[in-house]
Amino acid sequence: MEESFQFYVRRVYLKVQVLLKGYNFLFFGLLALFIPFLPVYLGEQGLSASEIGLIIGTGGFVTLIAQPLWGFISDKTKTIRKVMLLLVCFTAISGYFLFNVNSYVLLVVFTLFVYFFLMPLDPLTESLNFTVSEMARISYGSIRTYGALGYAVLSLIAGFTMDYFGMSSIAILFVLLGVISFGIIWLMPNVQASSKPITMAGLKQVLKNKEMLLFLVLVFISSVPARMNDTFLGIHMLALGGDTSLIGISFFIAATSEIVIFALSFWWLRKGKELEMITIATFFYFVRFLASAFVTSPIALMVVQILQMVTFPIFYTAAIQYLYQIMPKEWRATGQTVLALLFFGLSGIIASYAGGYIYHELGGHAFYFIISIMSFMGVLFGIFLMIRKHKRS
Repeated sequence: MEESFQFYVRRVYLKVQVLLKGYNFLFFGLLALFIPFLPVYLGEQGLSASEIGLIIGTGGFVTLIAQPLWGFISDKTKTIRKVMLLLVCFTAISGYFLFNVNSYVLLVVFTLFVYFFLMPLDPLTESLNFTVSEMARISYGSIRTYGALGYAVLSLIAGFTMDYFGMSSIAILFVLLGVISFGIIWLMPNVQASSKPITMAGLKQVLKNKEMLLFLVLVFISSVPARMNDTFLGIHMLALGGDTSLIGISFFIAATSEIVIFALSFWWLRKGKELEMITIATFFYFVRFLASAFVTSPIALMVVQILQMVTFPIFYTAAIQYLYQIMPKEWRATGQTVLALLFFGLSGIIASYAGGYIYHELGGHAFYFIISIMSFMGVLFGIFLMIRKHKRS
């Protein structure tokens, strides 16, 4: 009887693994259509860098509200699957209208709708990835690799599609990915994941943890320049004389380079070495942005994106594992939500507002020089935390 039950559980998680890998491919594909190409699309509609930064920064505020709200709804309804179905459906509808309008007011409205429905899927998806990887005893990277692959492939497709068929053609891709994602989630069993919303009690417990606070400061310092680059890379590529196909290739190179790192995370990521890995990744962010400040050719800027390999995948994977190391099990869900809100929400708000102003007033080369200095500050703080950790041990 017990063997039959264990066999059934293994079959369920095998099915979930396959479906979840497919869903990761499509969900991160949706992110690839939205994050890199939204600033480009807004720019083509005649908006300035500061106006683009204002809209995307406001989207960050919406994310701060939407992520815990949908986490709360998921917790109360005791289902992650139905919430994800609803979010994917409204993401596809909002995305279709976003890339088909040219009125400033409608651009703002539908951009904020996409932020409200798309971005809450990220912590729910990552939580589901970790839950399934732990239960199935496989590496998180083996699932997350498909997300990086989806981001890479759809970046490339979107770039060439917009170049050949016009900016609004991305709307069709948005709907297509949304429909297929909906179908995959529909087939997925309702696996309970750690998607609990932030509560005051949980937040207090997280913020009482001094190691967690220092870790969040490091994440914040390092993620702001990273988010600034994500927002304005496409705009800078066009300013240097590139086109949307070159933007697509750049993000394809960046995302493809992540795949190997995510796939080999079981090999390079060691318990107790997370701070060192985060600091190394932040150093390469510094190198990447400094190089971007000096290049004058869109081709050279495209080549620099290969450094994504040693930045985001190492930084984010090590950050999540470090979070799991320093937080008690009962507060990990809250800690992970705080991490997601900080990395993709609060840092994104500051990055968009400040980045838009800096890029508009000082230009692209000064913009990248400034964010390289910010990344170097993250390196110094990471070294400080490493020294502090070794002294304590």
